[in-house]
Amino acid sequence: MNSANLSREAAAARSAAITVHAIRVELDLTGAPDPQRSGFPTTSVLEFDATAEETWIDFIGEAVESVEVNGVAHDVEWDGARIRVSGLADRNTVRIAARGAYSRSGEGLHRFVDPVDGETYLYTQYEPADSRRVMACFEQPDMKARYTFRVSAPSGWHVLSNQSAVASEEADGAQHVEFAPTLPFSSYITSVAAGPYHRVDGVWRRDEQEVALGVLCRGSLAEHLDADEVLEVTRQGLDFFTDAFAFPYPWGKYDQVFVPEYNLGAMENPGLVTFTEAYVYRGASTTAQHEARANTILHEMAHMWFGDLVTMRWWDDLWLKESFADYMGSHAAAAATRFADAWVTFANRRKAWAYQQDQLPTTHPIVADIPDLEAAKLNFDGITYAKGASVLKQLVAFVGEEAFFEGSRRYFAAHAYGNTTLEDLLAQLEAVSGRDVRAWSRAWLETTGMSTISVERGQGLTVVQTDPRPHRLSLGLYALDAGRLVRRASLDLDIRAERTTVDLPVAPDVDLILPNDGDRTYAKVRLDARSLDAVHEALSTIDDALARGLVWSALWNAARDGELPTGRYLEIVRRHAPAESNVALLGGVLANSAYAVGHYTPESSRATERAAWLETTWQGMTAAAPGSDGQLAWARAVASAAAFHDGRAADLRAILAGERPAPDGLALDPDLRWAWLAALAATGHATTADADAELARDDTASGRTEHLRVLASRPDAVVRRDAWNAAWEDRTLTNDHLSATISGFRAGGRRDLVAEFDDAYFARIRAAWEERSIEIAGRLVRGLFPEADSLDRVDAWLAANGDAPAALRRIVIEERDHLARALRVRGAQPA
Repeated sequence: MNSANLSREAAAARSAAITVHAIRVELDLTGAPDPQRSGFPTTSVLEFDATAEETWIDFIGEAVESVEVNGVAHDVEWDGARIRVSGLADRNTVRIAARGAYSRSGEGLHRFVDPVDGETYLYTQYEPADSRRVMACFEQPDMKARYTFRVSAPSGWHVLSNQSAVASEEADGAQHVEFAPTLPFSSYITSVAAGPYHRVDGVWRRDEQEVALGVLCRGSLAEHLDADEVLEVTRQGLDFFTDAFAFPYPWGKYDQVFVPEYNLGAMENPGLVTFTEAYVYRGASTTAQHEARANTILHEMAHMWFGDLVTMRWWDDLWLKESFADYMGSHAAAAATRFADAWVTFANRRKAWAYQQDQLPTTHPIVADIPDLEAAKLNFDGITYAKGASVLKQLVAFVGEEAFFEGSRRYFAAHAYGNTTLEDLLAQLEAVSGRDVRAWSRAWLETTGMSTISVERGQGLTVVQTDPRPHRLSLGLYALDAGRLVRRASLDLDIRAERTTVDLPVAPDVDLILPNDGDRTYAKVRLDARSLDAVHEALSTIDDALARGLVWSALWNAARDGELPTGRYLEIVRRHAPAESNVALLGGVLANSAYAVGHYTPESSRATERAAWLETTWQGMTAAAPGSDGQLAWARAVASAAAFHDGRAADLRAILAGERPAPDGLALDPDLRWAWLAALAATGHATTADADAELARDDTASGRTEHLRVLASRPDAVVRRDAWNAAWEDRTLTNDHLSATISGFRAGGRRDLVAEFDDAYFARIRAAWEERSIEIAGRLVRGLFPEADSLDRVDAWLAANGDAPAALRRIVIEERDHLARALRVRGAQPA
């Protein structure tokens, strides 16, 4: 293991010997606008007690210039990740002067130059272990400290950190800003942002508490920032969580900044939450997009308590913050905002992520075994987030909502500003509810996999589950009435065994039996043959959006498991997706259908299916209500489908050129134009000149990224070879530009253009993992994995590389499983 990959055991030993009190960090960012300056001065002063004679302090950067221990200069002993310090006393002050490196990968201190106006923007992103790229620190969550930041930056910039500024002075065209000390928290949620950001201010008041609010984005995006809605959701969330947790928001101010080239959806830095700019909508946006942003705002706000106030001791218990925040995002959105259908989206889309992750050979318990930081990085996955949130929903049903929130309140009161494990939470929940939550934990948090629940009809009903677990659920009983599926009754059940007989005859007019109606548990659902026929006929007539979402989910799971023929799945989509009124459900169905066409359709019929799917999306777009969310969803699906078949190329070109009108009400905003142009490029119907002309219309950061994707998408062997080489070798590519290059390389599913690189992929991935950051290496390993017609190459690599880093092997094993599933499902299709 290299020294940057801190192990759980080493972290535990260090925190047992070191008690950190305070860390002061001084950053000189005045040179950031100069592209010739690759790094920045950073000085850390750490105050801590020690029971050991020596320890190490984490830092990754360009140089460590000096180390002082208790006022005495020491030789610099730095291996690129750890600085050794010795001669420690009971109480110590260590001063480290170093030089950090500006990032282009979204890790550490990211530097971005806006092509619109040439302005420079900075922001930090650390989780799980990249604060050491900006400051010398103890990079583990259980070594909390009070942090004081002093930041020097060009005059005129906004300079922000977790706390409010308490002093500022100007000198020689620079400003020097000192921020108030923080309350104790972990290094990975410290934060700095600096640049000429556009800012909108607000305030939230409750009883005696007043919190200053700020919403920021790049100046060139200011016209697109709907700060009023962001502030409205923020106030609604603070109201909700203040009541729910009975612990006042503890972090002073609440700034939220939308930042460029961001690797995540958002990050819960106390007092300075960062978000992807994808949430600043440059053009048309659907209700589902606004709901997703609100959910993310509330997810990060929940972290102010679950994660920031009370933090897991080590990354094994990452779920103690992420599962709770994922649950709370949907719960608060449904309870406190206009997005009352938040649980519909959760049931259909977030849980789909969990179901997929939980069927991989690398699945793990929600309470995971995380031996080191590389493993922690990969565990921000569908298990930790969506499955964890799903089983928490089951827990709320098990102990009762009031007991759940009262247990949470006691948990915060008992452990504020500290670190916890699973046992600390279970103790509070059990004390409040009187239920055996430890048995629940063993069944749900400490196991892998999921049940599949189905129903057998007979004189009564028999509920059958594979991989039995305790479930509290409902069976929805629906009947066809004048062509509509209408819920007649709902049966509440507690099941534990493999087979449970329901002692209630089923009336013959029950056409659809929907297990888990209401989405109260975590399980895959299988529809019986009569139910499948009923939804084939009348799925879109079900009034309840949540029930429709559960049916769509059941159909997709059956299709991707090879139990429902892809052709029949697509028939149901063609019949009922045009009538789907919930745009979040519609978007998920369209994405799943495109994936099914590309991966689960046999090679012999794939061209026909691609042509048919393109026509389905085109007709969906043209038939949708003008200006509706559905029309926009279908138009985006056209872009996806048109990258694989050119049946509508002439129409798309004519609309983009203004030679014929777009469908009435459809906004041809820059994002949609680029998506259609990329599709044309992938099928050979767009040129370099077309891409350049579009860039002239939209010479923005997004435009430049899309221009790169379009150029790399052209179906030319030399173009694809250049994209391949650039992805692996061009270290000047930012994180977003790398992803665009990879997307272009893979555009259109043209195996004839990329198959020659299969062997080279397996020859390069291990070196890339060793040489590149985990973020960049992960994009390369996942994004360029060969979609071959055989598992031979990947199996040979796994056999020959048993000693490869575990995190790298995990990615390769997961990609192998996706490929194996595609091959298996294709083979299961009827002739």
